[in-house]
Amino acid sequence: MLVLGVESSCDETGVALYDGGDGLLGHRLFSQVALHAPYGGVVPEIASRDHVRRIVPMVRDLLAGCGRAVADIDAVAYTAGPGLVGALLVGAAVGRALAYGLGVPALGVHHMEAHLLAPLLESPAPEFPFIALLVSGGHTQLVRVDGVGRYRMLGESLDDAAGEAFDKTAKLLGLGYPGGPAVERLAATGRAGRYVFARPMTQRPGLDFSFSGLKTQVALTVGAAGDGPQTRADIAAGFAVAVVDTLVIKCRRALTQTGLKRLVAAGGVSANRLLRERLDEMAAGMDAAVYYPRPEFCTDNGAMIAYAGYRRLAAGEHGGLGIEARARWPLETLPAITA
Repeated sequence: MLVLGVESSCDETGVALYDGGDGLLGHRLFSQVALHAPYGGVVPEIASRDHVRRIVPMVRDLLAGCGRAVADIDAVAYTAGPGLVGALLVGAAVGRALAYGLGVPALGVHHMEAHLLAPLLESPAPEFPFIALLVSGGHTQLVRVDGVGRYRMLGESLDDAAGEAFDKTAKLLGLGYPGGPAVERLAATGRAGRYVFARPMTQRPGLDFSFSGLKTQVALTVGAAGDGPQTRADIAAGFAVAVVDTLVIKCRRALTQTGLKRLVAAGGVSANRLLRERLDEMAAGMDAAVYYPRPEFCTDNGAMIAYAGYRRLAAGEHGGLGIEARARWPLETLPAITA
């Protein structure tokens, strides 16, 4: 089965081809960072319009690069949510229309399930069951994963997600968009230990997260410390370590409570080098293993959509003739599959 994956949930346009026998054949990705940078964040209308311009030419380029024709497509998977509704509708409309024209099934894919399954594109791939840390601009979640669609939420952010905290801290420090990579670069030049911030919700039981108080603490520190370049770097370093420590503490707790020895880290923030170093150190001390997507598949991409769609389509699942687009979509509501 050859599946075309289409991703358009926010500010990246992604397409990919996944074959059940040969695996990932190719993918294309366009980031809208330069379009949104002047505004300091994603502008939904700009995002939607750019998806309209790019998806069809990118599909044509992908097919040509993989030596395949449109008629070779056996199914289409598109991101149905969660995400920006206008942006989702673009990819959903293209995917559903193409599937209808070809007379093949189409399926709306859950964006966070696709992130969660992205490490299965790598070798070695994690086996079920495992704990998944989903950490991005919109989500910070710990999920027990016993199979595709067999998810149990262990903890999640009660307010700001970790990626959102990075973006807001970047604005406080006068950095550009996107905030996460900018803070990471600045933190690399900071002096460790000059500013020590709280590790929120680590002194109480449970696996939920909260980063809004940490953001407020950074804001107060920036206001009191002044605006020198080294000071800003030191604050960035203190903030980054606080977020990473919090995530690592919660992951260790999740592995301990469940007795599992496999951890998946996925989503945009999982590309953070310090986070990967600390998770690897933590896992080594617990005789556990951590699995990541390759950096290009940490952010939104078509490959993860094609793969997640393939897993469900191969199990006999498919969508109706309508177009699916959901701004919110709880991960736990997804049906389990046996294949």
